[in-house]
Amino acid sequence: MSKLRAAAVGGLRRSGRRAASPAGQSRKGALLRGASAPTPLLAQHLFSDPAEIQSLRGNLLPWYDKCKRDLPWRTLAATESDADRRGYAVWVSEIMLQQTQVATVIDYYNRWMQKWPTLQALAQASLEEVNELWAGLGYYSRGKRLQEAAKKVVSELDGRMPRTAELLQKLLPGVGRYTAGAIASISYGQATGVVDGNVIRVLCRLRCIGADSSSPAVTDWLWDMANAVVDRSRPGDFNQALMELGATVCVPKAPLCGECPVKKQCRARHRKLLGKPIPVPDVEDCGKCMGRSLLHLCFLSPTATVTLVFAGVGDCPLCPPAAEPWDSSLGVTNFPRKAAKKQPRAARTATCVLERRGCHGAPEYLIVQRPSSGLLAGLWEFPSLPVAQGLQEEKQREVLADYLQAWMGQPVAAEGLQFIGEVVHIFSHIHQTYVVYCLLLDGDVTLDPSPSQSRWVTEDEFHASAVSTAMKKVL
Repeated sequence: MSKLRAAAVGGLRRSGRRAASPAGQSRKGALLRGASAPTPLLAQHLFSDPAEIQSLRGNLLPWYDKCKRDLPWRTLAATESDADRRGYAVWVSEIMLQQTQVATVIDYYNRWMQKWPTLQALAQASLEEVNELWAGLGYYSRGKRLQEAAKKVVSELDGRMPRTAELLQKLLPGVGRYTAGAIASISYGQATGVVDGNVIRVLCRLRCIGADSSSPAVTDWLWDMANAVVDRSRPGDFNQALMELGATVCVPKAPLCGECPVKKQCRARHRKLLGKPIPVPDVEDCGKCMGRSLLHLCFLSPTATVTLVFAGVGDCPLCPPAAEPWDSSLGVTNFPRKAAKKQPRAARTATCVLERRGCHGAPEYLIVQRPSSGLLAGLWEFPSLPVAQGLQEEKQREVLADYLQAWMGQPVAAEGLQFIGEVVHIFSHIHQTYVVYCLLLDGDVTLDPSPSQSRWVTEDEFHASAVSTAMKKVL
């Protein structure tokens, strides 16, 4: 239940009747009132008509049955009879699909499930094995948290997966609200909604929600809506249908509106076709308002409809802000809207490819292991050292040479480092530039035994190790 809804319901329960406005209360404060129906101001943003909800389900589910993509995790979810293995199969897919495209995930998923088909098998694996299989998938902490949670299920929950979204989120580390809802609805039939990027886009277009979709208030609204419309008899299929619609039809750019099974319920499309929004009465005509410039946030509860009335600007809190009005050239892609992303910070790292000749004459390269926490935790890389922006090239060589000496246990001449070039890799929050040097070593070089997390590898061994995509760009 959202904070706004909880506050409203709590106020009614405490009073047992409609909450009255205290004498002298500022009109800038929130006033609580009971209502028998949603206020017209926000009616266009609700699924308040049961018949419309039934129509949405009736149109979406047959489309999904006919058009859904054949994906390995869907096959397992539909055919696996063991409830714990079914939940595990869905869980792995949902973690891999976070911030990662379906086409990329399929091969990783198949290899993962072949190697660790059960929770018990994953719990017995080493973190090194997990990182090696995850390498290249990005957001590497996901694999680590997934294994940690699997170990907890095996050791503390007797190998039994929690069966509800509430317990999944409470008991399993790394499982958030969305992942818990997906597992519970798809694997165990719990009638709970889900909200991910695809669902946000679909719901915002269906209901013309133009406020910042990443804001907590709008996020709560979308979760309430997802829980209201989810099909009670086929919750997992319905949630997957919403996500499938967003991934294949209601896409961010150039959506295929003509092929959409729920276009009749889409108010963004209605506005595009008519060139204007669905008529909504002026706020001053909304019932017996306390005065002008009041906003109404309506929620449907099992016992009553509660209206929170806010004083402030005269615009609807879910419509596009006045500073960003409807752009007719964008059509339905006016929705959703998000706050501008924070630009990734720039970082520079000096990296050295140390090469020696192995016992059979083939080149070998020194790789070292990153710390067990932080960015790219536990992965292997060429010896690398963060350097300040604007550091002169001569000084950069010197600090890198000093760093290499700590690994090799012998002096390294800065002038011996050969500059190769720069490699750029974009992480979600970092624009990383690797300044790459190489150093060819003569004869057999023995590493200083003090830093144990290092080893010499061939090129094939390097690519088979748990190394990041960024490091693969370097070699």
